[in-house]
Amino acid sequence: MKITSIAITPPASAASCPKVTPELLASSLARYSRSNKGLDAILASIDWNDPDKSVDAIFKFVDYGHASITGMTGGIAIAIDGLSMWLAYKIFDIAQLCDGQESSTRYIKLDKTSIPDPGEIGIPEQCAEGWEKLMGRAFETYREVYDMLDDDVRRNPGLIRLPAGIDEKVVDRLRKNYALDRARYLLPFASKTNAAYVMTARVWADTLRQLDSLPMPEAQKCAGMVRAELEKFVPRMTRHSFATDASADQAEQLISHSIYSIRKDGVSIDNIADEVYLKVMDDRPLFLPDLQTTDDAFAEKENRYCTVGTKVRRMMVRAAWNNMAVAELRDLNRHRSGYRFSPLLPRGFYMPAGVEHPRIAEVLRDYKALVESIAAQGSGAQAYVYGLLLGTQVEFEHSTHLDKFIYEIELRTGMGAHFRYADHLAKAAAALTGKKPELARFIQMGNAEPEF
Repeated sequence: MKITSIAITPPASAASCPKVTPELLASSLARYSRSNKGLDAILASIDWNDPDKSVDAIFKFVDYGHASITGMTGGIAIAIDGLSMWLAYKIFDIAQLCDGQESSTRYIKLDKTSIPDPGEIGIPEQCAEGWEKLMGRAFETYREVYDMLDDDVRRNPGLIRLPAGIDEKVVDRLRKNYALDRARYLLPFASKTNAAYVMTARVWADTLRQLDSLPMPEAQKCAGMVRAELEKFVPRMTRHSFATDASADQAEQLISHSIYSIRKDGVSIDNIADEVYLKVMDDRPLFLPDLQTTDDAFAEKENRYCTVGTKVRRMMVRAAWNNMAVAELRDLNRHRSGYRFSPLLPRGFYMPAGVEHPRIAEVLRDYKALVESIAAQGSGAQAYVYGLLLGTQVEFEHSTHLDKFIYEIELRTGMGAHFRYADHLAKAAAALTGKKPELARFIQMGNAEPEF
């Protein structure tokens, strides 16, 4: 694993602007909020030969509950090379206010060299050999399934509904997407990937605190390495980034729930049928009723980036899917709005219709046995997450405001979206308009990929 922090250099057009470190920015803005002298006066009071003195003068407030100060550092960008897909997912799961991206299964080469050493990620010693064998077979089958699907679409271009007159490079990309998106369910969740995150010091500190609380060695190692990079930017804030009794207890409760459930019920490899839960909360206080109609709220809307009105933005939505494959969870879990939740408990296994290979049944049989075996261990049971494949189906819930959820529907059914995203969000949209029919004509559903 390699951690790289990225410092931001102002462009030439900002040469005349004040230049501060992240902590000096936070301390200056904290003073700004407690003064009516204006920013110029605050900056003029700084001893630029000893700026740390100004920082220390205000950061004592952080220890007295003024955590908002740590949120004014601006975004601190850190790239993490060679973390597992599970850890990349988990950081997004924890840091629900961060911005970031993870390497896409559509654009990077993945093979068995992407698998970490079992000891590095805490695979119990007695399970390590079986784990390595399964990971290797899963990758081999993934590659063979990809080649098979790619050959299918070459021989039968009608499998993808290609728009007329498009460039041959686009045709090649769409063909590859067709095969990659259907083969990826065989990829191990333990596969190494790269991810970049941008967060304020406040969000970084909370993220590291929760990573430090997890019993997975990879998570604790990552927390320590990221903390070392953060100390270059915000050395006074990293003391708030260590595990606490509360964070450790909450992490233990969630992991124990999944381990206990696996021990009790085992791991299913059946393709679980879709079930969507959706609830709209639109009650209003009598003293603050709606100020507009639904038509007014969507006035002049042209696309998903347009501003919509308060009638829609004040509504809350809770959507949940019973069978979200980890492949889709990795992306849907990155929506910044609201709160996302999954206990990461394997409930079934998804393979797209029509994808057949003689080795898939063998891989799934061994996958089931491996995950159950790891979860049964007295020590290291939490490493079951590294036995999951991207086709593993888990429950997933997203609570957010209605305008953000409509954006998610339009994005995840739009051109270029994975076919299974579109499937999940189309069903959620149907549930939403079933409860609120007046919304139907304002939601701009897409057709996802050309073959959807």
